[in-house]
Amino acid sequence: MDAGMADISYGELEIKDYLLPLENSETRSTPISHVMLHFSSNVTEKPHTPYQVEDTHKIFIDYGVSAHYVIDREGVIYKFVQEDRIAYHAGSGSLSRFPAYENKLNAYSIGIELLAIGTKEEMSTFITEDTYDALDNSFIGYTDAQYESLKSLLHTIHDRYPEVKRDREHVIGHDEYAPDRKNDPGSLFDWGRIGY
Repeated sequence: MDAGMADISYGELEIKDYLLPLENSETRSTPISHVMLHFSSNVTEKPHTPYQVEDTHKIFIDYGVSAHYVIDREGVIYKFVQEDRIAYHAGSGSLSRFPAYENKLNAYSIGIELLAIGTKEEMSTFITEDTYDALDNSFIGYTDAQYESLKSLLHTIHDRYPEVKRDREHVIGHDEYAPDRKNDPGSLFDWGRIGY
């Protein structure tokens, strides 16, 4: 892990600070009203070890994208982008109840990536059916530790940003904002596990 990584905390919640370069984000001047959930992995390149946080960090740098937080399979939370900066995680899309946010949700949201792999259909643009079938079953879906950490992280976000309401209109999946492009966090994600 990067020697410059430090630990920070919000009350009882510990977060490992593993910041991306500043060019992977920009200064925020807009209020935070949403959280967007994603899944990611390096299954295309490393199907036997798809969940190395260092790989995710490097992929984000290489592609010029970012998220504020990444939660690994053991529930460890990594901060990739400071919350006072806009991360590049949402891209183009829209929410029917928030028309002013069309193609602009990055500016109003916190992005959280969970290291996870979806269903065979959801992963079909990334890996072949044979590769999917050969995956360790424990790689598919989400872990109990991830749900617990995500729930705790969301609790601190709600406390710090009252505009982020505790409902499914303000805590959303990437697939709800950009259904033609994205399918994460996918059908294996259990919203009930985090109280929504």
